[in-house]
Amino acid sequence: MTTTFVKDFALAPAAAPTKRPLDAVLAPLDDIASRSTNLIRKPLGEFESEGRVYSLPRYVYLGPQGGGEILRIGIFAAIHGDEPEGALALARFVAALEANPNIAKGYALFIYPVCNPTGFEDGTRHARTGRDLNREFWNHSTQPEVRLLESEIYLHAFHGLITLHTDDTSDGLYGFVGCDVLSEFLLEPALTSAAGFLPRNHSQEIDGFPAANGIINRGYRGMLQAPPGQSERPFEITFETPQRAPAKHQIEAFSSALQTILTEYSQFIAYAQNI
Repeated sequence: MTTTFVKDFALAPAAAPTKRPLDAVLAPLDDIASRSTNLIRKPLGEFESEGRVYSLPRYVYLGPQGGGEILRIGIFAAIHGDEPEGALALARFVAALEANPNIAKGYALFIYPVCNPTGFEDGTRHARTGRDLNREFWNHSTQPEVRLLESEIYLHAFHGLITLHTDDTSDGLYGFVGCDVLSEFLLEPALTSAAGFLPRNHSQEIDGFPAANGIINRGYRGMLQAPPGQSERPFEITFETPQRAPAKHQIEAFSSALQTILTEYSQFIAYAQNI
């Protein structure tokens, strides 16, 4: 697919913060869960903000049974409240799995579409406390959202962690990976598949980090990741779309990237088991 709209979105002004109803973005996932035998809605925990009680939306997608250990993958979106595109994309992704369940064969997918409910409602990057939640992980944070997600990551010992973000300063797709070779091995085909909907960022520096073909091998202190010192680390991918691109293209890019990561990781596991 030829992407001829790069200049259009690169010059678009950033949108002002707007109030967003949480239920509206979750409605497509709730609708699928009400009809699906694979998707389960299981909200996580409770916390209070300005007199209101919130929980973290959580869905579990159980794919067809595979031949080995169930592969547990955590997928996280909207940890910055002004990045709704990742949350919207997860409904598109789950719909694609419903149409072709074999993509998720052997998987248990733990899906957290809105990791920052108060920031999402307020249309702000930070939570309502003023904290950037993606700088708080494994740093003795008192933020309830972070503590709940840390418990999930620790409890489920995920084989992989995928976080969806959007960047209003980028004109293309890119991603952060952990220090392991596997994460980069999985991100490369994900970027390639998503490039059918949006261009890749080929800058040598992205978001202040050295980059090669849209891949960054470093990250911010306190970003969502596995616990430090975990003996068997999961693959870790943060996938970023250019936020000023049309939302429909970002949604398709995210969905395509997620499907590709699942397919590639299944093939990797099968190959490793046959060595």
